[in-house]
Amino acid sequence: MGVPRPLSEEEIAEQLAKLPGWQREGDEITRTYDIRYHAGVAVIVHVADRERRIGHHADIDLRIDHIRFAITTHDAGHVLTAADFDLAARIDAVVAAHQSIPLS
Repeated sequence: MGVPRPLSEEEIAEQLAKLPGWQREGDEITRTYDIRYHAGVAVIVHVADRERRIGHHADIDLRIDHIRFAITTHDAGHVLTAADFDLAARIDAVVAAHQSIPLS
């Protein structure tokens, strides 16, 4: 399998354009979602399961009213690769599913 290939600046810009809400911060892509704490805990459990299956992980910061994900490819020397954008899209889907659950 080998080390993932770092993306070029152009490829990074193209991938970011496909993921509204995600932004680049140095060699990471990040996104913060407004979400209630307990829904955030459920999101973390589901994201962690997806991460385990694909072998790629985000840094996660949960607060009382929001959750923040930061993604980079550690195995490639903390640079952005296609795997980061794939994981970001998966996280978007998990969060969307949890935000569609009624809050009461």
